[in-house]
Amino acid sequence: MKKQLLLLFSLFCFGLQAQLTPTVDSIPMSDGKKLAADVYIPSGMTQGPVILIQTPYNRQLFRYSLPLQIGLNLNSSNYIFVITDWRGFYGSAAAAYSGSPDQGRDGYSTVEWIAAQSWSNGKIGTYGASALGKVQFQTAKKNPPHLVCICPEVEGPQFNYNEYFPNGDLRTEYVQQLGALGYGLTPFLMTNPVRNNVWNYVENTNFYPDSIRVPCFMIEGWYDHNTEKMMPFFSAIRSQSPPAVRDQHRFLIGPWTHKGVGAATQGQLNYANAANKSDTLARQFFDYYLRNQANGWLSTPYVQYYQMGENTWKQSPAWPPTGVNPVPFYFHKDGSLDNVMPSNNSDSLSYAYDPNDPSPTVGGPTLRNDLNEGPYDQATQVESRNDILSFTTAPLGQNVILQGNAILHLQVASNRYDTDFDIRLTDVYPDGRSMLVNDGAMRMRFRNGLNTSDTSRIIPGTAYSFSLSLPNTAITFLTGHKIRVDITSSNYPRFNRNMNTDGPMYPGNNLDVLVSPVTATNTIYTNALRTSYISLPLSGYFVGIQETAADKKVSVYPNPAQDAVQVSVYDGASYQLKLLNSLGEVLINTEFQGSTSIQLNKLSQGIYFLEFYEPQTNQLVRRKLIKY
Repeated sequence: MKKQLLLLFSLFCFGLQAQLTPTVDSIPMSDGKKLAADVYIPSGMTQGPVILIQTPYNRQLFRYSLPLQIGLNLNSSNYIFVITDWRGFYGSAAAAYSGSPDQGRDGYSTVEWIAAQSWSNGKIGTYGASALGKVQFQTAKKNPPHLVCICPEVEGPQFNYNEYFPNGDLRTEYVQQLGALGYGLTPFLMTNPVRNNVWNYVENTNFYPDSIRVPCFMIEGWYDHNTEKMMPFFSAIRSQSPPAVRDQHRFLIGPWTHKGVGAATQGQLNYANAANKSDTLARQFFDYYLRNQANGWLSTPYVQYYQMGENTWKQSPAWPPTGVNPVPFYFHKDGSLDNVMPSNNSDSLSYAYDPNDPSPTVGGPTLRNDLNEGPYDQATQVESRNDILSFTTAPLGQNVILQGNAILHLQVASNRYDTDFDIRLTDVYPDGRSMLVNDGAMRMRFRNGLNTSDTSRIIPGTAYSFSLSLPNTAITFLTGHKIRVDITSSNYPRFNRNMNTDGPMYPGNNLDVLVSPVTATNTIYTNALRTSYISLPLSGYFVGIQETAADKKVSVYPNPAQDAVQVSVYDGASYQLKLLNSLGEVLINTEFQGSTSIQLNKLSQGIYFLEFYEPQTNQLVRRKLIKY
């Protein structure tokens, strides 16, 4: 659903039912059937450029408010608006046919019909959010001659497995809402809950950056559920669309939710300087391409994004920005989160997960109309429960600038044959609010991959490792704030509840049903041998040198170092020496006694770790090493 629906609701609530009166028309399609259309022509305009909006949500709702801040003041517009109902929806219901309609072909016919009208000057752009954005890509793919530019919001053209089953876990509330809107996807999804050849075919036919031959201005929000679709598609059109148009594509990412693009208030936070940014730039985009205005559009940055926390607009030639490096923050048994690897060899933490009492969804990238959307405090409803592990940094002594995908690296176990691990990353304010940044889920039977051949039950009591990438974001955790990672085994109804069995995930092809569920005891390992951590993509972050053990028998000099470092031990024992990067990957593994030199000149700048292990006493000592 889009913001026009919310505006309509507000108008009715306040009794303000004034509306525009369009010219109602019908547009013939290639099969002879017709689509219902509302045409809005500003007074006094005999011919002009056109913005086309194609909607499955009832074109008549736009009679209460036109987009781009025009509202009811049509005569202030420099554009004619044409708004159509999709084939099979509302006024175009009679145009339905069996099978899936080709929305792109209908878009082609609509664009060319508009171009032939006396009130059109032949320059046509498209606009709209969500489903209204996807259809713009489908229309552009057909390359109608009179289509000049497109402006899709919060949606990409892809139809892929991860959109509906991220890491194998169904987005329950999302699919429920799509069903309520009449998309009819549930039977297909329930028949294909694992990535298979059907998905491979569908995905291959819905990723077509080389077919986008007109300038594209994509608009997205950090709290939307489509960031992981729009990011790669923008990168792809910048490199794969025809050379003549590649440098004309632009991308705007604000602190917005799916339903709240351009608004200042998002969830429980307010971003005053983000209000109307999307509309302002969209008008500049259309003015340049449809009205030939010399307004400097081609001088605007390729990517403009909002850095939450510090609440500033930034720019970059691509996403993610340069200068971002992964920095590990390790989980400890006491609930702390820091840059020091654990030294104990056996620490772990466990919690119980009952599918009948799941951890609730509180905000985030939701779609269902009865759920909160965007940044919400997790402290009261989520973190106060006993089915959660929270890992929190000390109050930050510097601003921590995150830009990109945070990646969880977890070592886990369960006493059941299948279970989920759900992650929430939060920004903890000095007043105790734990504001959601983003989230993700892993269904353990999919830990090795999403194809049928990859899936398998887990063995109770056996340790497993997996990585989980959270959605892209840009946030600065301010000095005095804390970074927190919450781990549960449910986030309901955002994600499907795992019944903790290795049986069918959706019995009877039901989106949301429990059949003989059992409670799971799930474990997170937090020790030196099985280390769990989150890798944060940070810019300008400095980790001070902090010894990870008090044992003075080990010396590392110089530190920081540039070309080489001398390591020494003073007890006469033989040590196993490992050099690890910040992700825990072993770069050097050797034995030595006394002293040895390690060459660093082939390593990039960054944070490394030296691990000294003496087998006779089972002693493990770690030192942090900085290469500059």
